[in-house]
Amino acid sequence: MSMRTTPGIRLLPNAITVLAMCAGLSAVQFALEGNLRGSVAAVAVAAVLDALDGRVARMLDATTRMGAELDSLSDSISFGVAPALTIYAWQLQHNRIGWVIALVFAVCMVLRLARFNTLLDDTEQPSYAKEFFVGVPAPAAGLLAMLPIIVTAHAERPGWWSEPVVIMVWMVAIAALAVSRVPTLSLKTIKVPPKAAVPLLVLVVVLAGGIILFPLFSLATALVVYLLHIPYATYRKRWLASHPEAWEAPPRERRAIRRRTQRRLGLRPPLRRRVAGAARRVRLPRRNSHPDGPRRSWRRLELRRDRFPR
Repeated sequence: MSMRTTPGIRLLPNAITVLAMCAGLSAVQFALEGNLRGSVAAVAVAAVLDALDGRVARMLDATTRMGAELDSLSDSISFGVAPALTIYAWQLQHNRIGWVIALVFAVCMVLRLARFNTLLDDTEQPSYAKEFFVGVPAPAAGLLAMLPIIVTAHAERPGWWSEPVVIMVWMVAIAALAVSRVPTLSLKTIKVPPKAAVPLLVLVVVLAGGIILFPLFSLATALVVYLLHIPYATYRKRWLASHPEAWEAPPRERRAIRRRTQRRLGLRPPLRRRVAGAARRVRLPRRNSHPDGPRRSWRRLELRRDRFPR
């Protein structure tokens, strides 16, 4: 019997999804015990497992409708319910509005996942739409909501970032980003040019070292960088929407189209002409030049001025 028809192999993606859900719910237990590092690690593990289950299902040709629905339910629990309950048990349980904020965050995550499922069946989207997510994805939103816990666990002391008011405003802001129409880049469709392969591998090694030595600081930095990329993603989607000729173009041709557009709009200075590899020199007029044109010198014309006696 082949691997593609083995029932045990076909259940592997669903098993990974269930493990992700269990990891997300374990964050609540760690928060109740006061183990902030354990709660952050549980949600991070759930995010990693969530990224693996879909890829494993496609590799094994084991994608099913049940697996897709189970994945959405797991995401709603791991990145919606679990972060909301974790933050509530950590700092908001003595605040009356805290439970309302936790409910708002969990409901927004469920609404975000429901919209994501409906967009999967939309066949009228342009080809460039697959390069972007609509709003912040659920795993990123769940980790972003726990950023105050990450900072507190790294600093090993509470601060202004752990105040209940700050946490509630932060959770509402992340929930709004999750259900918004703001585009974010999809890592699944990013293509790396061959010239950037070696620097990217070096960057991966640096990130791995940072995660091993400073895991919480590295996670917080990655989340902040993710937030800062949203303006670039918005600009890129608007540019693609106005340039249909770049939708199916590879990255190299797309960069060439962008450069031509910038030159047409006058955003880049024209290149200087070079002669024999050197910059072309421009002679400036002298200060004491004659208004009617350059004056001829007797010495340059090799003529001798006659001297008349006084």
